[in-house]
Amino acid sequence: MMKLSGNDPCPCGSGKKFKRCCMAREGKLHADVQDEVAAILAMNPHLSLADLNVALQHKMADRNNQPHPDFCGVTPTQMANWLYAPFDQLQWLTISTPEHLAASPVMRYLGLMLDEAMAQSGSFNATSKGNLPTKLVKQACALLPEFAVAQCISDLGICEFAGNNEDKFNALHYTRVLAELSGIIYRRSGRYHVKKAAQKQYQAAGIQPFFKPMLAAAVSQYNWAYFDQHPFDVDVGIFWVFMLWRLQHHHSAAELVQEVMTAFPDVLLTIPTDHYFSPEQTLSMIIESRFIERFLQYWGFVTVEPRRYINAEPVARRVHIQPLLQQTFQFTLNR
Repeated sequence: MMKLSGNDPCPCGSGKKFKRCCMAREGKLHADVQDEVAAILAMNPHLSLADLNVALQHKMADRNNQPHPDFCGVTPTQMANWLYAPFDQLQWLTISTPEHLAASPVMRYLGLMLDEAMAQSGSFNATSKGNLPTKLVKQACALLPEFAVAQCISDLGICEFAGNNEDKFNALHYTRVLAELSGIIYRRSGRYHVKKAAQKQYQAAGIQPFFKPMLAAAVSQYNWAYFDQHPFDVDVGIFWVFMLWRLQHHHSAAELVQEVMTAFPDVLLTIPTDHYFSPEQTLSMIIESRFIERFLQYWGFVTVEPRRYINAEPVARRVHIQPLLQQTFQFTLNR
């Protein structure tokens, strides 16, 4: 029988790694493989074991390279890359650094931090709680009217893009966390320091060199549950490439949630039903808050309409794709 590595795409066609799928459901895997073996032997009863292994490998490869309807036409091989490949090894997707980053809240906030440090020989004081100083928070608040998201906010006093301090200013706090994760800044002895290499990069090329490292940290290292901390494990961040691809097609948060549930139905099993929300409703709120609002909108890739309710039922929210997203992500699927 052919040997599968735990990191191989699962032969069931789910798009997951074997170790995260049928390796844990041996009965299903054995049934599928037995069916394949029976079909091959029925056509070729005198096949040797070596030739049978080769034939099975070809069949599995063919299956993994066929468009999967549950994946909106993406093949299991493509999906496995989107789910598990490192940031710099993603395929069928080109990620570019836009020439102008003024429309990105994250990158503008990072620029403020770097400017403050450069004005003080590479570092600046943190607050007693270890937060960014009040001066920098005020500067970041003042940038809000320059961002597209300002048009989607009805009450600027309680939004994600303004606050009296870093604790009440989620987009700024998120940026500081990413800057630390990506190795641009670090805190020591009550001060935030910009690494020497980062100082040289900033002096030579401005903010552009930090765009991809910050983005890689956002999708690979950052804990997407950081701001809400649901008491169960549901990692929607692993689907970010698939969700981005679909959102570019239809701009609908509701349609995106349905596509995620179709492609990855097991994610609902990790969400318990409670007295207020079904697993489907909870997943919808998680995708909208973690992926659309606190990833894409923080970066300036999209804006999303405010939440509205009619007779206590949520109204479907339209997502508006911003030029920065199209300048950053180009998909190259032939479909």
